[in-house]
Amino acid sequence: MLPREISLFGIFMPSLLLVFLLSAALHVVLDWACGHFGIYRMVWHRSLFRLSLLVCLFGVLALILY
Repeated sequence: MLPREISLFGIFMPSLLLVFLLSAALHVVLDWACGHFGIYRMVWHRSLFRLSLLVCLFGVLALILY
């Protein structure tokens, strides 16, 4: 369980910022994999798929860690 706020050099930041950065890093890897294996050829709207992938990753990580 993560604390609500994390002190970073004296500045309090929400702990969900770390979860978002982790999900963004995972999104970059999954985005590369989807492009490399041709998954984007099967989706209707590539930008909407990428955004929904990021939102789903962030939601799953936030629910797991909280």
